[in-house]
Amino acid sequence: MVAANNHYDALVVGGGFGGIYMLKRLLDQKLRVKVIDAAGDVGGTWYWNRYPGAMSDTESYIYRYSWDKEDLLSYEWKEHYIKQPQALAYLGHVVDRHNLRPHMQFNTELLSAQYNEERNIWVIETSTNETFTCHYLVTALGLLSKQNWPDIPGRETFKGEMYHTGKWPKSHDFKGKKVGIIGNGSTGVQVITQIGKENEVERLVTFQRSPQYSVPSGDGPVSEDYRRKINDNYDEIWDQVRNSAVAFGFEESTVPCMSVSPEERRKKFQEAWDLGNGFRFMFWTFSDLTVDEAANEEACEFIRSKIRETVKDQEKARKLQPSEFYARRPLCDAGYYEQFNNQKVDIVSLKEEPIEAITEKGIKTTKQEYELDVLIFATGFDAVDGNYTRLKIRGRDGESLKDHWSEAGPESYLGVCVNNFPNMMMITGPNGPFTNIPPTLETHVEFISDTIARAEKNNPRNDGTVVKGAVIEPTLDAEKGWTDLCNKLSENSLFRKSPSWIFGANVPGKKYSSLFFFGGLKEYRRRLQEIIDGGYVGFKPF
Repeated sequence: MVAANNHYDALVVGGGFGGIYMLKRLLDQKLRVKVIDAAGDVGGTWYWNRYPGAMSDTESYIYRYSWDKEDLLSYEWKEHYIKQPQALAYLGHVVDRHNLRPHMQFNTELLSAQYNEERNIWVIETSTNETFTCHYLVTALGLLSKQNWPDIPGRETFKGEMYHTGKWPKSHDFKGKKVGIIGNGSTGVQVITQIGKENEVERLVTFQRSPQYSVPSGDGPVSEDYRRKINDNYDEIWDQVRNSAVAFGFEESTVPCMSVSPEERRKKFQEAWDLGNGFRFMFWTFSDLTVDEAANEEACEFIRSKIRETVKDQEKARKLQPSEFYARRPLCDAGYYEQFNNQKVDIVSLKEEPIEAITEKGIKTTKQEYELDVLIFATGFDAVDGNYTRLKIRGRDGESLKDHWSEAGPESYLGVCVNNFPNMMMITGPNGPFTNIPPTLETHVEFISDTIARAEKNNPRNDGTVVKGAVIEPTLDAEKGWTDLCNKLSENSLFRKSPSWIFGANVPGKKYSSLFFFGGLKEYRRRLQEIIDGGYVGFKPF
C-alpha cells in the first residue's frame, strides 16, 4: 500500500536541465509533482561529469534556459564556453530562484516502474525502499548518462587508481603520476587537453581507438561590449535558434562546398577555425559536408593539415590524423593537438597495437606493457536508450521497454512517448532531434507539459486511491512511422557511414540503428505544431 503523500500527479526522474524545467512547467499547471534523482543534488550530467576540462560545446549565452528573460539578462557568464562548475552553479541557481528544491528528492534512484492499467497509474520502486505512484511518469534521464565500460580482460586486477569520466570523484591528485587514458572522443579530448596543460603528471599516455577531427573552441573572456550585444538581441537570438537546423546560434550555410574555388573553400574553413566551435565548422562553412563525400574530404584535409602544422613530432602527427569521414559528433577543444608537443604526453594507436589486457601494473598491448598509476576510461556512454533498457520499466501487460525495443532497436513517437507505455513521456528519448541540447530539451518539455495540460482539461480525475483520467499513448503505426522517418532522414548522411555512438556503434552487441531525428530543430518543431493543430495526430484519443 502506498502512502497517500507518496502519490503524485507527475513523477519526474532526473534533476538535470530537462527535469528542472519539467518540474517548473508542471508546478505552474498546479499539478502535484516530485523529482527524484540518484545524484546528491541537481545537475544531471553536470553533477557526474566533473572530470578535468569538462565544458559544454555550446556557447554560454545559449547554454541556459530561454524562458526567464530577466535571468538571461542578469546572470553572469564570463567566458564564451561554460565549464562544469559554472553549469552546475547555474542549474542550482535556477532551482533556488524558482523555489523548486522542496519538490526534489536526491540520492533516490529509480529501480523499477510498472504501469497499472486498472488504476491508470505508474508504480515506482526506488533505492530508498520507497514506493511512489503517479499518473504521469516523465523521464529526464539524459542522452549521455549510462557509462560504457569496454570489455577488456583484467580490469579488476589493476592496482592503481581507476576512474570513468562519467562518474568522476570530487577531487583528484595526479601530480607526479603516470596516467593512461582510454578513449579520445569529446570527453577524452577535454581530459587529455586539461591534464596535459596542468603539466604535473610524470607521464600522460592516451590510448587512441580512432583519431578525431577537432577544431578550436574559440573560448576566452567575454567583453562587456559582447555581453551588451547579446543582451540587446536575446529575443532575436532565441528566435533564430528555434528556427535553425542545429540550434547553435549561427546561420547554417546554404552554399555547397564544391561550388566555390579551392581558395574560397580554404578561406571559409580558416574563418571557421579562427571563430571556433565544431558545429560551426561543420554546418556554417558549407551546406553539404555531412552528405557529400568530396565536400567532406575537403574539410577532412583542412583539419589534417592543421594537425600536421601543430604537432611537431611527425610520428605523433601521423597517429593523430584521421582517415575516416568527418561525420561524428563535431568536436572542439582548448588546445588538444598542442598537448602532443609536450614530451610528457604520448599516444598509442590501438589500431596498430591493440590492448591485450589490463594488468596489475597498467595496460598490456600487443607490443609492450605500459606501467600506470592512474587509468582513466573516457569511453563514453551507452547513449540515448542505455539508461532506459537497464531499468525495469514495464508498460501494459507487463511488457518491458527493453523487450519492446529488442527487435528493431529503440523506437518512439517524436522521441517523447512509446506505444504500450501509457502516460510515460521521455525528454530527449530515442529519435529526438540531433540538435543543441538546451533548446531541444525546452521543446520537449513544452510539448509534454502542453500535452498533459490538454489531457487534464479533457479528462478530470479524482485524487483518491482509484485514479483514472487520461491515457496519453501513441499508436503503434505512429511509432513505426516516426522511426521509419528517422531512418529515412539519416540514409544519405555520412554520419550513418561513420561508426559512433550516434548510431549505437560504440557498444558491442547493440543494434545499429538511427537514434536521432536528423531533420533539424525548425522542422521538428514544425511537425510538433502540425500534430497539435491536427488534434494530436498519431495519439490515441485522449
